[in-house]
Amino acid sequence: MRVIILHSDVGSCASADEQDVLTQVEAVSGALKRLGHEALPMALGLDLDNAERRLRETACDLVFNLVETVGGQGRLIHLAPALLDSLQIPYTGAGTEATFLSSNKLAAKKLLHAHRLGTPGWASLRDSSWRGPFPAGSPFIIKSVWEHASVGLEEGSVVSPRTMEELRDEIRRRLGELGADAFAERYIDGREFNLSVLAGKDGPEVLPPAEIEFIGYGDERIRIVGYRAKWDETAYEYHHTPRRFGFGPEDRLLLRTLKRMALRCWHLFGLRGYARVDYRVDCNGNPWILEINSNPCLSPDSGFTAATQQAGLRYDEVIGRIVEDAFRTD
Repeated sequence: MRVIILHSDVGSCASADEQDVLTQVEAVSGALKRLGHEALPMALGLDLDNAERRLRETACDLVFNLVETVGGQGRLIHLAPALLDSLQIPYTGAGTEATFLSSNKLAAKKLLHAHRLGTPGWASLRDSSWRGPFPAGSPFIIKSVWEHASVGLEEGSVVSPRTMEELRDEIRRRLGELGADAFAERYIDGREFNLSVLAGKDGPEVLPPAEIEFIGYGDERIRIVGYRAKWDETAYEYHHTPRRFGFGPEDRLLLRTLKRMALRCWHLFGLRGYARVDYRVDCNGNPWILEINSNPCLSPDSGFTAATQQAGLRYDEVIGRIVEDAFRTD
């Protein structure tokens, strides 16, 4: 097939998380070529008329969608699948609705909450999940509604307000660094897991669960996987938050619960191709869903790829399964 690899337009001054999409393009392109396909990278910007013209001219059979931002904004990520839907071009990964719902963290949390899937309580400038007295002094983490890759997320993102108004003041104060739209989520002090899911001919397969460890984090360090932990190779956090896949029998029930929740998220959001669900597990062993990632990073050193390797899958095989799922109609 002729396959367009559609990706975010990356400028020369792009940050490390934005530049990573080019690593994904290179890796996916190599896999597609080894599978016998023609692979043509194409950047997507805000000029959708131009993008439509170029897509029509290439007469491609499939688009491999790696778009994470449009015009540098995560809130526009759904424009890529929406454009492809309007052109009736098959594409990999989540559809327009699933992309929008999973990328808008507040929309995702409300859907999870409505279906009784545990997610930490939240507050925004417009609404709140709180019913009853505000938990004065409890820790909250201030997050971007739209931006992913832990953009704007660090230890200082955790605050302990005394009132809801104080919490909303904290949200207002951080809007500029969080993409102009932010919310506060109850901070869960505990273990952090992520479970990746890959489509297959017999349905979605939950890959081996991963736990992010916090090595050398004493009581003085807040346990979060922030921007430095993911992208700054010079940072303490980057070198002290490894992932592990080995678990003892004491975690068997917990891991079974996390797997069941991941599959529920897959079907609830209408995900396709591949996805990842991030969790926190509190000191009582209760799991809380933090985010649904409908297009996790496919770089060779990514967490998703590490999970596929733990499952005994070759990179080319994974890309092939994602491509096959784009044409599945059941």
